Amino acid sequence: MNAEECSQVCTRPFASDITGKAMQNPLIENLEKLHTTELGNRRIEKNLSLTTDKIVDWCKDKINSPEASVSRTGKNWYVEADGCVITINAYSYTIITAHKKSKK
Repeated sequence: MNAEECSQVCTRPFASDITGKAMQNPLIENLEKLHTTELGNRRIEKNLSLTTDKIVDWCKDKINSPEASVSRTGKNWYVEADGCVITINAYSYTIITAHKKSKK
């Protein structure tokens, strides 16, 4: 999947190529690469009022949930699940931040 195709919404967990053949979402395929920084840990804990010290595992669970909506815009993946949005760098698989979904 190239960058242009990734800029479209990839529904969890599968997307289709132009032939209609089902293909795994690149974010889902690379969950083992998911990580964050110490600052990222603190930011996510604060933004979501989490009490767990396993932030990466918590994010993986949200990404893998059947309700998760995964999209890519530019250099970031955005995962919406359970009222929160997780932002992940598409190249390094670094979890940048997570926050509660804003009410409109």
